[in-house]
Amino acid sequence: MAKTLDVLKQRRSCRAFTNRPVEKEKMAAILEAGTYAPTGMGKQSPIIIVIKDPKVKETLRRMNAEIMGAKIDPFYGAPELVVVLANKERPTYIYDGSLVMGNMMNEAADLGLGSCWIHRAKEEFETEYGKSLLKRLGIEGDYEGIGHLVIGYPAKEPAQPVKRKENYIYEL
Repeated sequence: MAKTLDVLKQRRSCRAFTNRPVEKEKMAAILEAGTYAPTGMGKQSPIIIVIKDPKVKETLRRMNAEIMGAKIDPFYGAPELVVVLANKERPTYIYDGSLVMGNMMNEAADLGLGSCWIHRAKEEFETEYGKSLLKRLGIEGDYEGIGHLVIGYPAKEPAQPVKRKENYIYEL
């Protein structure tokens, strides 16, 4: 198992994936890592939705590109798609959901997988279609989309980390 700091230093956003599916055990570990993210007062405001249905995945892909105003695949052909939402009733919901995303990205990197945080989940889940997906799953409450996480095997080597800026850390 890698050391935490080594994983953090080497993890990079992946924007080119092979079509090789991710093993169930690896996906389970990534999802579990998300559930152990810190949350405000331990209230666990986020939820994680694994998108397996190809029609739903394609609809979200199309909606995301439309919202972005581009004619590209915003999910970069990744075989796995996860969406994180968080309950807006909690004052820390955005931070809570962001930490879930970070934990999952770091676990994916530790397992030799690539991942990338894709925005526009907020806009997607404000639509009637997004709300209907939550209803289909029996999810009630005021949830906001935090982000999509695309996961898969990288099609190319990740870029090397850029040098950290000199004025990153201050002491008082």
